[in-house]
Amino acid sequence: MYSTGLAYFLWLISGLGALGFHRFYLGKFGTGLLFMFTGGLGGIGSFYDFITLPIQVREVNLRTAYREAIYDHNTNNRPDFIQSDFKKSMRTEIKKDSLERVILKTAKDNQGIATSSEVALESGLSIDQAKRALEKLVSNGHADIRVSKNGNMVYFFQEFAKGNTHPDFEDFL
Repeated sequence: MYSTGLAYFLWLISGLGALGFHRFYLGKFGTGLLFMFTGGLGGIGSFYDFITLPIQVREVNLRTAYREAIYDHNTNNRPDFIQSDFKKSMRTEIKKDSLERVILKTAKDNQGIATSSEVALESGLSIDQAKRALEKLVSNGHADIRVSKNGNMVYFFQEFAKGNTHPDFEDFL
């Protein structure tokens, strides 16, 4: 794990970032050389790095952890067919997580409402695939199916709405 404190220390001893030692530390060798030969891009890059160094360290740590997680799973002494099954299951989990995130983001952006066509547009899936994913969330109790005033079927996520109802819903009282 890379340390923000050490990155700032290297930034400081490299002439307030002008020599780019902190960039070499973070594995950014190309921009480290660029900083070294241009004096931290005339000081502008050094100032930018002073402000964004914690974010850069966090990104490098995340990339490193992700890379280690992938290589740990793939370097085990498993037969190839098991490794390929593992890779397929990982891709399925990543796709599932991403689809749920797309659905939730769509609902959050629309005050609790998501439609299968909006989710399909945002996720790159077909409308039928998006509809199945939304119906699965309904069956698990995470959303409700409602009808909008223009007659469209929508999926309503209560936690993203401002109230129990929405101005676009029909009242069935």
